[in-house]
Amino acid sequence: MDAVAARVPAPGGGSSTAWATALAASLVEMAARFAGDLGLAHRVRDLRARALELAEVELHAYEPVLEALRLPRHDPERAARVDAARTEASQSPLEVAQVAAEVAEMAADITQAGNPNLAGDAIAGALLAEAAAQAAARLVAINLVDGPMVSQSSEFAARAQAARTRALN
Repeated sequence: MDAVAARVPAPGGGSSTAWATALAASLVEMAARFAGDLGLAHRVRDLRARALELAEVELHAYEPVLEALRLPRHDPERAARVDAARTEASQSPLEVAQVAAEVAEMAADITQAGNPNLAGDAIAGALLAEAAAQAAARLVAINLVDGPMVSQSSEFAARAQAARTRALN
């Protein structure tokens, strides 16, 4: 937490969304294990592991953007390098949004079919995953403004939102 609060570029929003996704997955995995759904528990465990990998990727994902932005404004390659770097930097938050949407959907499934005593944990997982998906999708939109990756990230955020609604009902 101190590293996130420090006055340094990373870790920041990208790693934080991935860590929130991993935390959400942990809650869903626990609920699935108590419900005896080991298949779901193993799938969400794999998503948790991927989210943690993405948190590590995010620690350095924005560095090329910062390097490109340091180029002189009159450099003829600057705009293309900034665009390419932003596109590349958007890959990991796009995947975080996807993983978070999947976790949210699994949370909704286990909320409806799992142990009622663990519904609160599964709902917490759904809410965390939905928040992570929304934030990650926003990071993509900030980097790219529009385009197919922005549309994809918005779709993942919408899936997570629908899962959250399903988990709460």
